Amino acid sequence: MGSIMKATCLIPTRLLTTPNCLQALNSSALRKVWSVDRGLRMASTVTGTPSAATDTKSSGRKERVVILGSGWAGYAFARTLDPRKYERIMVSPRSYFVFTPLVAGTAVGTLEFRAVIESVRKLHLDHYLQGWADDIDFARKVVRVEANTSGDLAARTTPHLLPRHAAHEAEAEKGPVFEVPYDKLVIAVGAYAQTFGIEGVKEHANFLRNVGDARKVRMKILQCFEKASLPITTDAERRKLLHFAVVGGGPTGIEFAAELHDLVRDDLRDTYPDLAGFVKITVYDVAPKVLPMFDQKLAQYAMDTFKRERIDVKTEHHLTRIRPDDDCAGCLKLKFKEYGDEEVGAGIVVWSTGLMQNPLIQKLGSAVVEQLSATGDAISGATMQLQNDDKTGGLVTDGHLRVTTIRQAPKKPTGSEKQQQQEKKEASILPDVFSIGDCAVVAGKRYPATAQVASQQATYLAKRLNKGDLDTKPFSFRNWGVMTYLGNWRAIHQSSADELTGRAAWFLWRTAYLTKSMSIRNKIMVPVYWFMSWLFGRDISRF
Repeated sequence: MGSIMKATCLIPTRLLTTPNCLQALNSSALRKVWSVDRGLRMASTVTGTPSAATDTKSSGRKERVVILGSGWAGYAFARTLDPRKYERIMVSPRSYFVFTPLVAGTAVGTLEFRAVIESVRKLHLDHYLQGWADDIDFARKVVRVEANTSGDLAARTTPHLLPRHAAHEAEAEKGPVFEVPYDKLVIAVGAYAQTFGIEGVKEHANFLRNVGDARKVRMKILQCFEKASLPITTDAERRKLLHFAVVGGGPTGIEFAAELHDLVRDDLRDTYPDLAGFVKITVYDVAPKVLPMFDQKLAQYAMDTFKRERIDVKTEHHLTRIRPDDDCAGCLKLKFKEYGDEEVGAGIVVWSTGLMQNPLIQKLGSAVVEQLSATGDAISGATMQLQNDDKTGGLVTDGHLRVTTIRQAPKKPTGSEKQQQQEKKEASILPDVFSIGDCAVVAGKRYPATAQVASQQATYLAKRLNKGDLDTKPFSFRNWGVMTYLGNWRAIHQSSADELTGRAAWFLWRTAYLTKSMSIRNKIMVPVYWFMSWLFGRDISRF
């Protein structure tokens, strides 16, 4: 076994580079090493190798920075980090970044999907590994990664949970597992859609956080119109099929309802003239008003605009269940607390109600590991626990975005130990581990879970690491304001400097998102598709 480990290379993607490696791979001993967990997972390719930190000091190579996630935080960080100083390795189940503010437009054909994504390969990373971070060993400085070998290369919108009787099937679906060493680790895995445990949401609702979600919504909308146009469909079934329910009154839900209304008014009404009277769009929210991040005046403007466009907004409505409609194929039944036993029929339910933490963050929050010194060495007999925010469950960081830990107290503290137990409440820094984006919470701050915050944190951290002056200046968020599209070339904008409504806000909304597009390619493609949609109409073909 020792000879096998000597032949194993440090980087998984460069495993087969020497004759010794090839010979070792052909040996039955190594096949046994790789065959673990019922033969479904790959053993680590770095087992028995020196730590990354040790190799860096001895060889003089660039520090290896492993980035978990390709969202706003992970992509912006990798883009800004200096490749001349650091070796950049990204681990993510999807090989692209999604410009999420424009995803709602892709769901209705205003934009095409490729206009809102950026390939992470274009960043010229040292390595990109397609997979999910399954666990982290902070003492050994390695990340355990499950490869994404499925046909769906998009990140999961909700945790992939199967019934207990299908546990063996879940194991079969797992990809091979390997370990990736790091010198510095940036956790930017983002968050999943929050379902609040409501029955039927995971199974029957459509989410809107990725281009894969948008494509499913787009196909479902067109499918509902095609079914409703069949001569065998009754009027009662048409009303159900063409009722589009949006759960969540935040910016994503409101913008999708507005984009959907534009699609129906500008394109589908002429294509399906007999169905125009059956179309209904409803936004449901548990709060007393929609768009809670805006002041009352702007939120009311949005509601009044929707009322004129005949988009229903129902606040203080609590959804308790979603189930298939037994009387209408392809339809759904929604049960609300306010309606008692009466159920509401719908052709599609678009879910946009908030965020829940990534399973990796939940696992790390409950894990107990050895306490590390400032140099990254384990302290004998001392244990620690990562600090999680009580409200969101995110990893707590200091002002410099370094992950913090709390030392575990002894089970039966003595008099002197009681004093230590009081002192342990003060957070300590986990060396060389950072967290940014939706999965992180800066101690003492309550930043919104927005792309603005994630991208600014990523840029700050990368620039500080480039200059090597992380301790000199803590992170400070600059709020550029919030914007929401309301349909028919109208929007609202709110910032500390001003407030805008109508066409002026719409022009600012489009200009801001266009300038924030990452690549020159997409800065050209986005306005081209906007112009083509306005001139020729949206593409309503299903394929």
